[in-house]
Amino acid sequence: MKDVVNAFDKLPWIVKILLCLPVLNIAWGVYRICKAVAEKNTLMLVVGILWIVPGSVICWVADLVCTIVWKHPKVVA
Repeated sequence: MKDVVNAFDKLPWIVKILLCLPVLNIAWGVYRICKAVAEKNTLMLVVGILWIVPGSVICWVADLVCTIVWKHPKVVA
């Protein structure tokens, strides 16, 4: 799981922004799930699971803004 987290962390900024777009934002849900399993964080695991279905439709805006400002999605990640 740490390999997936490291791979996402090393992505270029423009690719991270593209992954924040609707439907592609599922990738950040998978990232949150992998990071939660690696860190044994239950709250982040629940958020990661919820981020996949409703998050890919609603929460992509939060990921996009955070990625533009901080170069990484900071909302529960």
